[in-house]
Amino acid sequence: MTQPELSEILLQLRSQSENEVVEFKEAKKDYHFEKIGKYFSALSNEANLHNKPYAWLVFGIADKSKNIVGSNYRTIRAALDSLKGEIANKTTNRITFIDIYECSYPEGRVIMFQIPAAPQGIPVAWDGHYYGRDGEELAPLNLEEIERIRKQLQYTDWSAGIIKDATLDDLDPIAIDVARQNYKSKFPDKAQDMANWDTITFLNKAKITIKGQITRTAIILLGKEESEHFLSPAEIKIRWVLKDLHNEDKDYEIFTCPFILAIDKVYAKIRNLKYRYIAEASLFPEETLRYEPYSIREALNNCIAHQDYKMGGRINVIEIEDEELIFTNYGSFIPGSVERVVIEDAPEEHYRNRFLATAMFNLKMVDTAGGGIKKIFNFQRQRLFPLPDYDLTGNKVKVTITGKVLDMDFARVLIQHKELSLDEIILLDKVQKKKKLTLPEEKHLRNKKLIEGRKPNYYISLNVAGQTGQKAEYSKNRALDKGYYIELIIAAIKQHKRLERKDIDELLWNKLPEWMEDHQRKIKINNLISEMRKKSMIQNKGNDAKPQWVLK
Repeated sequence: MTQPELSEILLQLRSQSENEVVEFKEAKKDYHFEKIGKYFSALSNEANLHNKPYAWLVFGIADKSKNIVGSNYRTIRAALDSLKGEIANKTTNRITFIDIYECSYPEGRVIMFQIPAAPQGIPVAWDGHYYGRDGEELAPLNLEEIERIRKQLQYTDWSAGIIKDATLDDLDPIAIDVARQNYKSKFPDKAQDMANWDTITFLNKAKITIKGQITRTAIILLGKEESEHFLSPAEIKIRWVLKDLHNEDKDYEIFTCPFILAIDKVYAKIRNLKYRYIAEASLFPEETLRYEPYSIREALNNCIAHQDYKMGGRINVIEIEDEELIFTNYGSFIPGSVERVVIEDAPEEHYRNRFLATAMFNLKMVDTAGGGIKKIFNFQRQRLFPLPDYDLTGNKVKVTITGKVLDMDFARVLIQHKELSLDEIILLDKVQKKKKLTLPEEKHLRNKKLIEGRKPNYYISLNVAGQTGQKAEYSKNRALDKGYYIELIIAAIKQHKRLERKDIDELLWNKLPEWMEDHQRKIKINNLISEMRKKSMIQNKGNDAKPQWVLK
C-alpha cells in the first residue's frame, strides 16, 4: 500500500472506537512479544467471525484519545520484518501478518500490523490457545465461537473414501488375520460372535470397510503391496534410514502397505540396544533399552494415522546411531500445541483421518483417547532421558526421541524429586536443551529453586538434590487431578441446583496452581466444562451469553 492509502485507512480507524477487529497501543518504547501473539490470535479470529478480510493492530496511537503519540518499537526495519517469522513459529499453520507498515507523521512513527482473518474452518491459536475479544478486552475465544469457525467448512475425510475398482482380492490375507487377532484382543467380549463373522462382516464391524466397499483406509492398513496404485498420487510408504553420528547414511529400507505388517518390519530394523548408565551412588539402574518399545510403535502409528496423504509424501523413520530416533509425517499438528495435549490432558476433538484413526484404534494400533503422547513423555521421564521434541514447522510433524541421558543434573532432579509434575519436567527439559523460557516459566522454576543463572543462560541447580521442606510450596503449585475439580463442580450444582460461569470460576480459581496466569485458569476451566458437557454430566439451561449449568 502507498503512504496516502495507509494514511486514509488510519484516519478511518481512528474515527471509530476500538472494536473486535481494531486494537490501538501506544507501545512508545517496546511491547511484550507474548501480548502481540495473543492479539494476533484474537484479531484474526474476530475478523473471521465478523466476515472481515483482515484486522489491524496499530502501535503509536493512544488508546483513549486516538491521538498519534509515536512508537519506537523495533526501529530497525529488519528487526520489524523478523517479527513475521517469530509470530508464525507459534500460530496455527504458521499464519502470520499480511504485512507490517510504517508511517511517519510530525507527531511520531505509527506501525500498522495487518492481520489476516482466520481461514474458513480453522480458528487461529497462539501457542496452543485460542483468543478472541470481549468488546475491547482480550479474552479466551469461547467454545461457541470456536465451533462456529470450525463448522464453516464441510469436513471431508480422505481416509473414508471408497475405491470403486478395489475388491477383497486386493487385501492381504495375512494382514486380515493379524487384524482379526488384534480386534479380538481389543474387544474380548466379541470373541464368540467373531467366530461366525465372514471376512467382509469383520471388516465392516472393525470400521475398515463401509457396507462391504473397500476404503482408502483398508488399502493403507491391509492392502497388498501391488494395491498401492489405488491411492496414487498418495505415497503409502515408510522409509527407514540408519545414519551415523556424521549424518552419513549407513543403511535404509522402504516399506509399503499393508501398514499393519510394515510396523513390525520397521520396528525390527531399529537397533534398540541396551543402554548402560554411568552409575552414580547406585541411584541409576545398570542398563535399559535405549527406547521404550511402546514409544517406537506409538510414534510410528501416529505418523500413519495423522499423515496428510494428499500431500504425496512418505513417512520417515530416521535412526541416528546410538543417539536418537526421528519420526516425520506430512501435515500440520491439528491440536496446535503438544504441551496442551500433554499437560491439560486435552486430546484433539478433530482428526485429519478420522476413519483411519478409528480403524487403527479398533485394531489396537493407536490410542484415540489422547493418552499416547503423554505415555511417551512419561516413559522418557522414567528413564531419566530428555523428553520428546516436537518440531511443527513447515507443515510437517517431526518427533525426536532421545535414547540416552543428556544432562546428569536433569537426571538427578528426576531421581530426587519424584513429586515434580510433568509440566515442571517439561520446563526443566527446555533448560537442559537450551531453549527459551517465558517470564512465568522462569519465575516458577526460580521459586522452586530448580534453576540458576541469568537469562538466557539458565542451568539446572546443582544444589537441587539437597532441597527439602518444600512440600507446602509444591502443594500450592501442583495441578490436582482433573477428577477432583469435576467432583467440586458436581457437588456445587447439587447444592445450588444451577451454576453460572462466574460461580464455577469462583469455585475453582484459587484451587488451581499458583503458577497459572489468569488466561490459563480460564482455559483450564473452559476445558473442564466442555468435557463435562460432552460426557453428558451437565447441560446448559441458559444461553451461550449467560450459561446456566445444571446436572443432566
